[in-house]
Amino acid sequence: MATLVGTSGWQYRDWRGVIYPQGVPQRLWLETYAETFATVESNNAFYRLPSAELFASWRERTPDGFVMAVKASRFLTHIKRLAEPEEPVERLMGAVAGLGDKLGPILLQLPPNLKADPGKLDRCLSCFPGRVRVAVEFRHESWWTDETRKVLRAREAALCWADRLGRPQNPFWDTASWGYVRLHEGRATPRPSYGDMSLRSWARRVREAGWRDAYVYFNNDPGGAAVRNARRFATLV
Repeated sequence: MATLVGTSGWQYRDWRGVIYPQGVPQRLWLETYAETFATVESNNAFYRLPSAELFASWRERTPDGFVMAVKASRFLTHIKRLAEPEEPVERLMGAVAGLGDKLGPILLQLPPNLKADPGKLDRCLSCFPGRVRVAVEFRHESWWTDETRKVLRAREAALCWADRLGRPQNPFWDTASWGYVRLHEGRATPRPSYGDMSLRSWARRVREAGWRDAYVYFNNDPGGAAVRNARRFATLV
């Protein structure tokens, strides 16, 4: 199994001194990040979709084999709420095409107040090209049904396994041959770090999942916790 470990984003000022040496300008942070990690989740695309040209520049600035996952625009997930997904998905795919072979999975993080609608989910997933991997992070408990699981499996879409404060936010369904994990916030000191016991537990889950590929991203960015936890996690898997 190939396991890629990274962080959710890389442009954090308080990471200076953690992963970015003093004196390294912000314009070189992506290159510096890619010296440590082989993947990153671009979550700024959620707030404002970058242009194809910007995605292409990120492709050119990173080494061979680097992978960038992309969090889908909130226009699709939070404003349209998966309704009429054809145009938003087409626009998204047009932009991320700039990444070429460095494009990783697309993450759909649904609003916490979006209740289950498997038909709408299936229509949205059907809009993505078959070669593109899509992970879905549900945040309303009504989604935990056999119908939801069937839609994900039929589309080879991964259920995002998420953690917050040491508590899994989802059932551990295997809905695809690959997996996607997001670790949002740990309980260790300094907060929001994950302690070693929690990291070991998640590493065991990932190893035992039986996925062909796994993408693991730490979203606990304050103070560089994500960097330290991702480095440690990579040694455990």
